[in-house]
Amino acid sequence: MMPAIPEGGAYWLRDARVAACFLDSAVAPADREGLVRCDIRIEAGRIAAVAPQGSAPDGVDLRGGQVWPGFVDGHTHLDKGHIWPRAANPDGTFLGALTTVFEDREKNWSAEDIRARFEFGLACSYAHGTVAIRTHLDTYFPHAPTTWRVFAELRDQWAGKIELQASSISVMDRMATEEGVMIADLVARHGGVLGGVSRLSGGVHDELPPDFQPMLDRLFELAEERGLGLDLHIDESGETGARALREVALTAIRRKFKQPIQCGHCCSLSMQPEAFARETIQAVADAGISIIVLPMCNMYLQDRVPGRTPRWRGVTLVHELRNAGVRVSVASDNCRDPFYAYGDHDMVEVFREATRILHLDHPFGDWPAAASRRPAEALGLPHRGRIAPGMPADLVLFSARFMTELLSRPQSDRIVLRAGRRLDATLPDWRELDAVVGLAPATSG
Repeated sequence: MMPAIPEGGAYWLRDARVAACFLDSAVAPADREGLVRCDIRIEAGRIAAVAPQGSAPDGVDLRGGQVWPGFVDGHTHLDKGHIWPRAANPDGTFLGALTTVFEDREKNWSAEDIRARFEFGLACSYAHGTVAIRTHLDTYFPHAPTTWRVFAELRDQWAGKIELQASSISVMDRMATEEGVMIADLVARHGGVLGGVSRLSGGVHDELPPDFQPMLDRLFELAEERGLGLDLHIDESGETGARALREVALTAIRRKFKQPIQCGHCCSLSMQPEAFARETIQAVADAGISIIVLPMCNMYLQDRVPGRTPRWRGVTLVHELRNAGVRVSVASDNCRDPFYAYGDHDMVEVFREATRILHLDHPFGDWPAAASRRPAEALGLPHRGRIAPGMPADLVLFSARFMTELLSRPQSDRIVLRAGRRLDATLPDWRELDAVVGLAPATSG
């Protein structure tokens, strides 16, 4: 049974296990799973101290249960989430997802529709213990201004609950036209991050076109002119001709690009010849690019052929990237839309599945940071992802003591603390979206 948490004031969390990668300083030796036994002092909604186990004279006894900082979900799609009941992927393929989302966006994406689904995703994330999110927004005119307006309104409404960032999505050839200028200006007005995908209109991630480099330089130029960071969907396929990651890294180095860059997916890197993969990884490290991996979505989409068992996991070379000094994170990506039929905006599920799919274990090392501290760094949030004096007491408490306990159950009994107080939030009922996604008639006023 999880312990009772004081309603306010100062108190200790006694006998906690914390992954060493969440701590700024070693308060005790880590065990073979990388966990440190310690006591945590909470005062005025912040962490006042992290001390060796046994330091606390009293307080809440966690009995060795794990404590994590609030999660940071660095790559999501809140604008298209939860459309599955009305827009199911017909065959589970990447092209099927693209086509289905395009049709649904043209038909259904009003401000009211986007807001309802977007806020449902935020409510799920909040209840699960997420404190910061970056969402990608489909940014195609004439719909783009509506989507970004809804984002800006919800960013303000959810301030103090979830820190919300946004990145645009558009294909490379559109970014090279006047529409690219309009997109970049829209992103800049809303304090966003300039994004894109390394494919062309109507296409998938395969051979780079002959004019890819000029288009890529134009994307960098748009960002440089406005002082914007970049967040790109890269090489989301198993095609060896999908080699945009290397070109992005080399372009960033050549242009001496000063803003942060995050690249997501990068699936085809796993299919490249060893020498090319090593060269690409070194360029990514030299450019200071952060990589974010979406293991559940990519296993769902990649190498999907009807009647044939998939032959690979659809994910990138996370261990090789990490060994080269590249910051690697994991994230939710899509939830209940044509790109991924499942998901609940739960970073515990993401880390659990990532550990199984990517072998982030034996040893676990600093991989827990991929769900909190690493994405916080990539998103420019130094006050997130750490358990250290001065940090907000936005924490997630688990009864689970060891990693095998943590990753063997959904952890539905977790306690989420916000500013040191137990969060009174529950997951929204799926039925709240029935009228939005066509499962029930809208109620009349």
